Parts: sequence; structure tokens; C-alpha cells
Amino acid sequence: MINFKEDENLNKLNHSCAHLMAQAISHLYPEAKFWVGPVVESGFYYDVDLGDKVINDEDIEAISKEMKKLAKDGKRIVRNEISKSEALEQFKDDPYKIDLIERMDEETTVISTYSQGDFTDLCRGPHVDTVKECKNFKLIKFSGAYWKGDINNKVLQRIYGVCFPSEEELNSYLQELEDAKLRDHRKLGKDLGIFMTNDLVGKGLPMYLPNGCTVWDEFERYIKEKERKLGYKHVLTPPLGNVDLYKTSGHWDHYKDSMFPKMEVEGEEFVLRPMNCPHHMMIYANDIHSYRDLPLRIGEIARDCRFESSGSLKGIERVRSFCQNDAHLFVTPEQIESEFKLVVDLILDVYKDLNITDYHFELSLRDKEDKIKYHPDDEMWDNAENKLREVLDDIGIPYVEKVGEAAFYGPKLDVQVKPAVGNEYTLSTCQLDFCLPARFDLTYVDRDGSKKTPVVIHRAILGSIDRFIAYYLEEKRGVLPLWVSPVQISILPVNNEYHLDYAKKVEEILRNMDIRVELDSRDEKLGYRMRESQMKKVPISLVLGNSERDEETVTIRFFGKEDKKTMKLDEFISYVKGKIDNREYDLD
Repeated sequence: MINFKEDENLNKLNHSCAHLMAQAISHLYPEAKFWVGPVVESGFYYDVDLGDKVINDEDIEAISKEMKKLAKDGKRIVRNEISKSEALEQFKDDPYKIDLIERMDEETTVISTYSQGDFTDLCRGPHVDTVKECKNFKLIKFSGAYWKGDINNKVLQRIYGVCFPSEEELNSYLQELEDAKLRDHRKLGKDLGIFMTNDLVGKGLPMYLPNGCTVWDEFERYIKEKERKLGYKHVLTPPLGNVDLYKTSGHWDHYKDSMFPKMEVEGEEFVLRPMNCPHHMMIYANDIHSYRDLPLRIGEIARDCRFESSGSLKGIERVRSFCQNDAHLFVTPEQIESEFKLVVDLILDVYKDLNITDYHFELSLRDKEDKIKYHPDDEMWDNAENKLREVLDDIGIPYVEKVGEAAFYGPKLDVQVKPAVGNEYTLSTCQLDFCLPARFDLTYVDRDGSKKTPVVIHRAILGSIDRFIAYYLEEKRGVLPLWVSPVQISILPVNNEYHLDYAKKVEEILRNMDIRVELDSRDEKLGYRMRESQMKKVPISLVLGNSERDEETVTIRFFGKEDKKTMKLDEFISYVKGKIDNREYDLD
């Protein structure tokens, strides 16, 4: 979908429309105070203090009506540059604007305002020439938002919208939004019985229902098999750890704000685990290692917990408790290139298997000026970053560099995807780390008998399995491959009186072969049951009538296809078993 922030013309238009919305709000609610109204990837929003007023659908309709009226008037948008003292005087009745102005350095910042008729707003710009250009807009949604994103501050009313140069472009985009809603994993997760949430359990703590548990199990089994073939050793570690563990790793200093509060038990301080690498460092330290033992690949499907603000929670895409498809590769410096290549190859292999095609690579680097966030060792950083560049260039993978996005301990390669709903995020990651092995005093005995420090490669192929399932549901519109689908085959007898016995026979044969099958023998018309099977996105539906019973055949309808085909029962069993065992994506 369109990125409004990156498109220069749309950015300017939507920024102007945010001001138009603020003007309309000021007419309807004269006591309104305004914080910020930026352009974001999905359009624009404005944060507004309306006192005790909470925005509803009727308010949105009224604001839209007033915006259309103002746009029709076509007032010019005029820029003015003012001094800091003038700005403080002009906005003296708006504490939110005062907060912005007071933090401005007059010597380095040009303070400007934009006026349109009776409304003036503090803004850097730029803007379109007249408000008439903002007439093709739509207010999309509204929510509460803490001032400055701080839960200790007041909740403001946040109103989102989009604006386009033409009505045709607007309508086209709105249709895309409607399509995206149908692909939203939260809707699909509910419709397909994948997961649920309940505030009594806790916000951001999803629970997987039987269908979701099946999907989870299949993905976990799949990735573990892939890893085992590459020599990974799987472990299990506890979902909490001593605070000192994270102080040793450095996470306590760098990630404490993202952790849940520590708890004290019998004189020990514990914290819910936010990541798995410290535990895996200790597993490595449990044995004496030789260079002959390396690379050592330790993998785990590991439960982690991180504090996410309630406003950022989203289905199973962004949660407070999640599982990572995590692994740490302990390697010699000479093995970095080959092992990193193997990780990248594994990522590409998995994406091919799962028919994931829309993604791109980002090389996340440190900000050399940030001496607080990043481990202060320039030689280490230069070595690590150059190693990754060499590997990527050698593989021939196109990538973009992102300064300031590295982990505190080392650079990383991220695979970015764009979900159907919301912002781009990381699906898979591979990180190079010279720091943690040294912090934990990890060693191996080299060929000459000397002790050396290993290098660690952190990697997550499916990333967070929760987020991966969310992404996959959206990417595939809930249509899962046969081998993943909770119900693989739906059996539909035409008439229970004549065909149910044969249907039960087919069900038993398939179930005994560990195929997930559902017999729908409800007293409903065949067409109704077939539609329900399609709504549940069951990959294969078998229709069994007289000829199927008499000739030991099955009539097959694949999901999303109108055509049917008939096969001998034993032929079908062989066919479907092969598709499942080989984890084939396409069905014939």
C-alpha cells in the first residue's frame, strides 16, 4: 500500500489536511487544544485535548462536514516566520504548543506558523497553496493516545485520516483499506478459530485455540526439522532469570524499560525473560570447547515477555508474551562468513517453501555518535559491519543500510515485510555479536592450545512465531497450505441415509493416516455445507454420493476452485499423503 510519509506530494497534501481537520475541530470545539498532527505511513493524524469529551462516530461525521465546508471556501494557506517570544505569546493559551515552543532553539530552528482563514497552527511545513486542494479526504478512525506516549500523561483524542489529489484516487485507496480489513489477522484469527484474548487473562497475552495450536505445532515441527538437518541442537531454558544474568549481558542497562518489573523471591531478584541469548551463553559456558566443536548451533522455541504499552498491542503481531524461533551459533572468526551464508540460505529456503515473495533486506548498523546505546568498541564494530557487508555482497543479495538500527552488541541483517494492515516490520533476523561472548568470558581452545573468544551469530528464521502466524494469515488471506491447515479435508456425504456409512469409512482411513479430517453429516443441504467448508478455508472437500460409494471413489473440490475432479479412493489417499508429507504448497 501507499506510504504517505515517503511520497513527497502526498506528504504535503496530508499534512495540510491535518491542519484543515484541526481548523474544523476548533470551530466545533472552541476549547480544543492541539498537540501534533504529523503525516505517517498510513496518512495523517492529529492529537487533540477535548477535555472530558471522547470522540464518537457522530463527532467524526460532524468534523468531516465542517472540513468539507472549509475546503469549499478555498482559503489560502499562508506561512509566517516568527520569533520564539512571538510564538510563546501567540500560543500562550495552548499548553501543548507552549511545550513544543519552549524546547525549540531559536538559533538553530526557524519557528513558523501556517494560517488559513481564522486558524493558525505552529508548523514547519510545507503545505499546499489552498485548503481547496484538501477536499478529497476521509477520516478513517479514532482512538485515545497518551500525550508524548507516556502512560503517566493525559489521554488525548487521536483522529486519523487520508487525503488524495482526486476523488478517484481516494476511492481506490479506500477500497484497498476494505480489502485489507478482510485480511487483518485479528479478523481471520477469530473467524478461523486461531486465537483469542481476554482482558481478565491480561492485555497482550493471547491464547491459542485448538485450530491455532495445530497451526503453531506444524510451523514449529517444520522449522525444527530444517534446523536439525543443519546440525542444530535444541534446548529448553526457563522463561525467567536472575537480574544479575541480564546485568552481565548488558540487557539490564539497555533494555530494562522493555522488561517487566523485577520480583524478589527468597533474597533473589528475578525478571521475566525478554530474550534468550543470556541463557544460551550459559549453556555454552557449561562445557569446555575446542575449535573442533565449533560451530555449535543452539536452537530453542523460547517463551519471552516484554512490556509493550497497551496502545501498541495488536492481535498476535505485537504482544507481551511471545515465542521466538531463536538460535545462537557459536563460531570461530574464520567461520563467520560460511555460517552467516547458511543462515541466509535457510531464510531463503523457508520463504520458498512457504511461498513468501514480498520482502526486502536491511543491514542495520550502529550510529557512531551514539556512545550510550552501543557497545563502545570501534574496532569491534568496524570489523563486524565490514564482515556482514562482505558476506552480503558475496551472496549478491540487495540490501539497504539503516544507521542506528543495530542491536547494542552488534550489527544485524533484517528481513522486512509489509503486512496487510499496519507498518512494515521485521520477520527474520540474523545478528553478529562480538560483545556478549566477551561479557560472559566464553572461550574455546584453538589449534595452538590458546584460549580464544568465540563469535556469536544470533538468528531467528520465523522470528516471533506469534508474529509469523499473524503475517502469514494476512499474506495468504487465511488460506493455509494443506500441511498447515487445522482441518485438511472436509467430508460431505450427499445424503446421510445412503452415504454416511461410506463417509465414515473414508474418515476412518484418513484419520488413521494422521490426516486432519472433519466429517460434516449435519442435516443441512449439501450446498450449505459446501459453502461453510469454503468459509472455513478447508483446502479439500470430498463430496460422496451414490457413484462414489459404489465405485470406491471421492469427488474432490479444492478451496477457491469451482471445478471438481473424481479419483479412486486409494489413488486420492496416496495423492494427499504425498502432498502433506512433502509439505507442498500448491494443490493440483
